Amino acid sequence: MCKDSKAEGRTSMSAVTGKAVKRSTERRMRRHPRYRCEFPVTLTLFSGDRHETLSAHCRDLSEAGIGILVASDLQLGEVVSLTFLLPGLARSWETRAVLRHRRGYHYGFEFLSISPQENKMLKSYLPVLNRADDET
Repeated sequence: MCKDSKAEGRTSMSAVTGKAVKRSTERRMRRHPRYRCEFPVTLTLFSGDRHETLSAHCRDLSEAGIGILVASDLQLGEVVSLTFLLPGLARSWETRAVLRHRRGYHYGFEFLSISPQENKMLKSYLPVLNRADDET
């Protein structure tokens, strides 16, 4: 029989052993692994009739998006144009992307307009790079 220990200033404990409660982590599982990659990026903001061009720097890359550093205050959901040259490849990339994540001046963009050919190129390019999301 369990005694009510609240009256004695203690919390009661169940006589039945239970499993630890699993807490959901704040991080969601990513659809695609991220890879370390550093190269310059030109970011173009569209604001009505005005276009603003900013210099940025890639920190990581995946099949679905890119993490960049840029010294500017961008808003989640903002759509931009990104222009960059992947190291070792001759072809320049220009793609639209939407801002999905921000931590300080590190921004995570999801690609909106990469072609099947570009996707195939990324799939073959990325695995030779070091993983950016390894927790080991």
